[in-house]
Amino acid sequence: MTTWRRAHAWHPPLMTVAALMGVCALVSAVGLVVDPREILGAPAWAKPLKFSLSILLYTLTWAWLIAHLPRWRSLTRALGTVIAVTLVVEQVLIVWAAATGTTSHFNVSNGLHATVWAVMAVSITVMYLATFVTSAAVFLVRFEDPALTLALRGGVLVALVGIGVAFLMTAPTPAQLSAPTGIIGAHAVGVPDGGPGLPLLGWSTNGGDFRVAHFVGIHALQVLPLLALLTRAAGRRLTRPDSPTTRRHLSLTAAVVYAAATVLLTVQAWRGQSVVHPTGVVLVLGCGLALAAVVTTTVLVVRRPHPALLPAPRPARRAATPGPT
Repeated sequence: MTTWRRAHAWHPPLMTVAALMGVCALVSAVGLVVDPREILGAPAWAKPLKFSLSILLYTLTWAWLIAHLPRWRSLTRALGTVIAVTLVVEQVLIVWAAATGTTSHFNVSNGLHATVWAVMAVSITVMYLATFVTSAAVFLVRFEDPALTLALRGGVLVALVGIGVAFLMTAPTPAQLSAPTGIIGAHAVGVPDGGPGLPLLGWSTNGGDFRVAHFVGIHALQVLPLLALLTRAAGRRLTRPDSPTTRRHLSLTAAVVYAAATVLLTVQAWRGQSVVHPTGVVLVLGCGLALAAVVTTTVLVVRRPHPALLPAPRPARRAATPGPT
């Protein structure tokens, strides 16, 4: 309980939402087992489960980040509350749609559904704007580890791009313009929503799907800092002393590659290609990006400076500290 109280003090509204999402994930997992209904070919409770887990990670990360901000703390704590409220609104409506057996996104088939979709659209837009301002504040954070600082800054930037991909889904497709069906917007490109997709994730295996880049981009906020922490842990276990410069360059490489991958996945979806069937220029660029990442990482690791060439350690700067606990 002491650990939870300390974590909850990072940002009580965001941490409360994280706890609620944990409960919602459990309920949704039970729903997958006991409720056989499907919505657009996917289990009815798959979407609430995915959003529960994603929001849980998102709110945990932002609660921790906001607690570590040395400036703009009052503003960012207020914006964190806005983010928490908008995500609760989003999730409540997603769960409601699953419980009633209908779609939550893009549905304007009647007045009620149009209102639900409008509320969701406004909520996610407000959340994006609040996240944008809070992300700017992250650039004021300087941790003792420069590699982690760089990873966090790269993470918030790529996450903003990932969230922004969602807005590409809201435009009506040519088929919807020619034959209105009460649906405006789609996850898939080149094929109707609800076709064959990856298990649980639902990403289209027949056409493009913006949800891939959306998902990958958003979670840069967790992946890039985690990679920075893993490289630091690995560096401490190597026989040659760890090089902060090497780890900083590795963090930069990871951020650039991750950002490029998010953009490439967006282009792939826009071209109507399934993530599991890359072809043409997307396949070439993807292979080139993977090769560049491997080569750059290998060179950085192999060419770590010899201990005798490392600069003498300087007194550690005071790292950003969390808010009151």
